[in-house]
Amino acid sequence: MRHILLFCTGLAASPALAGVDAALTDHILPGYADFSEAAETLSSAAGDDCTADALKAPWNTAFDAWTEIGDVRMGPSETGALSVVFWPDARGFTPKTLSRLIDGEEEVGTDPAAYADVSIAARGLFALERMLYDPAFSDYAGGSYACTLVRTMAADLANQADSLERDWRETFAEVLRSAGSEGNATYLSEDEALRALYTQALSSLEFTADSRLGRPLGTFERPRPTRAEAALSERSLRNVLLYSDAAAALARTLADRDMPETDAALERLHDVADNFSDPGFQDIEDPSARLLVEIVQQHVRSLSQAIEQELGVPLGLTAGFNSQDGD
Repeated sequence: MRHILLFCTGLAASPALAGVDAALTDHILPGYADFSEAAETLSSAAGDDCTADALKAPWNTAFDAWTEIGDVRMGPSETGALSVVFWPDARGFTPKTLSRLIDGEEEVGTDPAAYADVSIAARGLFALERMLYDPAFSDYAGGSYACTLVRTMAADLANQADSLERDWRETFAEVLRSAGSEGNATYLSEDEALRALYTQALSSLEFTADSRLGRPLGTFERPRPTRAEAALSERSLRNVLLYSDAAAALARTLADRDMPETDAALERLHDVADNFSDPGFQDIEDPSARLLVEIVQQHVRSLSQAIEQELGVPLGLTAGFNSQDGD
């Protein structure tokens, strides 16, 4: 994903911190709390029944909760998110690592505390997706090593969610709120904190357009349906919509005004999504299906542009792209 470079002029101090506080109070902190609760529910469900069919519903609920804050990659989440959502996995490390653990019945797969040291390819939501939805892994029986491994993975995810929620609530939220204060070496001015959060909304939409949609699109001559995010669970389109919803919601908390263009752009995105027959993008080789994905991609970019016009411009924020950075 290309990095977004932001330049700021003329921001007033009070509106900046007001927007930051609203983003934390109304969006980010509740989002992490919801994810922590959903991950704990998933872990508890796995303790009762760790078979694949029993865990699909709570796993989807946990993924839904993650999309609220999953693209806010700053502070504790800058590195902490990597082991929650290891994607894209271009070299297939996740199935390889899981196969090694299962074939060798490695002891680390029975210990949630020790599992924190396992490769991130075998941790988090996508590793669990592989265990729950991939026929090569999901037919395990209750009481098997694979079933115990899933229980361990779910407990590890709950531990990660709890750690992220606590770090945001107890530490990093205050770093953002105290931007510009003496001793704050992370954000030297109030507008820097606002700018950082604004960047998260635009970066999320850029990643959705370029990777969540761009990767499976590939080229017209060579589409790549297997590269769709969460294709196994057929929630590729759902993720696009939920991450877009979250980016718009974050932008709204930063603004002190209505954002009708943003709301209209988001509504158009959802309207187009209603026309899909394959939410996992596996029919993308069909020209009509491909066209729908391309239209969704255009609407995601239009949503980003609306946020720039309704939030960035009034706040004196201008987004530009570093042409030397690629996907």
